Amino acid sequence: MRKIVSFVHVSLDGFVASTAKGPAGLGWISISTDLFEYVEQRIQQTDTALYGRTTFEMMESYWPTAADKPDASPHDHEHSRWYKSARKVVLSKTLSEKNHVNTQIISSNLSDEINKLKHGSGSEILMFGSPSATHALMAENLIDEYWLFVNPILLGQGIPLFKNIKDKTALMLVNSKIFPSGVVCLQYEVKRN
Repeated sequence: MRKIVSFVHVSLDGFVASTAKGPAGLGWISISTDLFEYVEQRIQQTDTALYGRTTFEMMESYWPTAADKPDASPHDHEHSRWYKSARKVVLSKTLSEKNHVNTQIISSNLSDEINKLKHGSGSEILMFGSPSATHALMAENLIDEYWLFVNPILLGQGIPLFKNIKDKTALMLVNSKIFPSGVVCLQYEVKRN
């Protein structure tokens, strides 16, 4: 069965975005070439990306043409190529599939639709950021693994990664990596009965 793996940057105090609107809410994230290379190795092993609507729209506005820019970095070339070929799944009540190539929209029956996806063919499904989608999947206990990129910053307020948690969920740390920037990647698997 395929796993859903949450890839997310988080502040030390547990926020995935500050109170600033749009991309500015992510301006605190520490990025570096070594972090991009580490993440890109993992991304290249999968064929499916999962997003909430807002994150999907941000991705769509950048990645399809990122490699075409004259100042495109090696990361832009690699990730743009992957993004264009990856199957995309979006949790949204407002988007239409007919306007998005190679994209499945899930707008209802979340648990059933995600379980169908998990039982389908393909590799693990990586969910990038997408706090609202993450909260919805957490509520249904549908996330199998977390890759938390803990940034050395305290935001004080913003959008929390973990909210409205009703049940205890046991996790097992399976790997960790410290980057020179101070970002720590913690990889946790959800322990299932």
